[in-house]
This record gives sequence, C-alpha cells and structure tokens, in this order.
Amino acid sequence: MKRIQLLLALIFITYTSIADPGKGWISLFDGKSLNGWHHFNSTKEIKNWKIENGSLVCLGAKGPSGSGDIITDRSFRNFELRWEWKVDKGSNSGVFYHIVEDPKYKRAIETSPEYQIIDDVNFPAKLEDSQKAGADYAMYSPSENKILKPVGEWNTSRIIFNNGRVEHWLNGIRIVKFKAWTKAWHKLRSEGKWKEYPDYGLSPDGKIGLQDHGNKAYFKNIQIREL
Repeated sequence: MKRIQLLLALIFITYTSIADPGKGWISLFDGKSLNGWHHFNSTKEIKNWKIENGSLVCLGAKGPSGSGDIITDRSFRNFELRWEWKVDKGSNSGVFYHIVEDPKYKRAIETSPEYQIIDDVNFPAKLEDSQKAGADYAMYSPSENKILKPVGEWNTSRIIFNNGRVEHWLNGIRIVKFKAWTKAWHKLRSEGKWKEYPDYGLSPDGKIGLQDHGNKAYFKNIQIREL
C-alpha cells in the first residue's frame, strides 16, 4: 500500500512540475500554435515557422535577412528568459530582446541585443568569438568554459536582464556577464558593428524575438518571468 501511495505521489509531482512552469513564469509558446507572436513590423501570415512535435521550427524564409523574424506581442523590461534550442548542421539563428517596432527600422537587430544561436563547428565561414553560440552578438564573447551540445541535440539557455545587468547562460553555465549602458559598453558599441545603428541596445524594454537567418532552427519550452 505504501509503495502504491509513493508511486502516486511521484506521478503527481511529475505532472504538476510539467503543467506549472513555476511561480511567476509565463509560457511564450504553447507548443501548439503561434499565438502571441507576429512578424516584426508586420501583420502578414507567418509561413516560415511551423509547429513540429511541440517545437517552434524556423524553416528559413526567402528574402532579405531578418524578413522572417518573429517577435512577441508583449513587451518586457527586466526579466529572466529561458528556453531550449537546437540547430541543423551549419545553421545560424538568435534570440532578441528589447526590440523596438517602428517603420523606420527594417530589422529587429537594429535596436535589439541578440543571444547568438549558431553551429560553431560547421558554420561555413570564420566566426569571431563574439559571433559564437551564447555570445551577446558582436559585443561580448562567451567564456571558454561553455559547453555546446552537438548538432541535433537540445541546448538550454537563459538570458537575465535586470536594470542593465545582463547574464547569458548555456547548459547550466554562465558564459557572459556585462553591464549595459556603461562608458565601456558605449565604447564597444560605437567602435564595432553597431556604430551605424544609432538606436542599437538603448531601449530599456521591448519585445522578445526569434531570428530567421535563412536556416533551420528549433525552439521549445520558451518561458519568461518578470523581475
């Protein structure tokens, strides 16, 4: 009898842990639909993303870079974002935050920092450290102790943004840490890729986004909690 009671208790704990992501956590993807998402600066039907076995899959749109990006309907300021992802061989993608929608911007990346998602090993071009998986793209490189799963295996990632204090995590290891909007941050921003994008990284809030870089990428268990 005690064995049966213990088994029932374990089943209940397992079910509740799956059904409830935890206090304060909000699911951004229900595993069944694209509810809560739209194309950047557009209301057109989303055709380049599909649901596959409970995952949100980027098929890779034909067209200019960034034309297939999708973003959340909601905006967030201070938050912890967590998700799982994997890519095909040689694929490139990313997760944006603090996206500003405005007709004057052609792409989400013009205003928003990016958690880089990429196949470090098989990408068909040389990658700078700040372009590798887990980086704050074209700004801060991931630490050498990062663990990246092989192509086809799921990685777990987190972004923590709290009043300008930023952390990137990959498979349980913090690999990036910096403070936005400091003198050092502005210097790095103005001397690199973003010098031609005057509004990059300046907004204290905005939408969350998934990048369509023309390659296949997979996302699931996308959850956020406000800080």
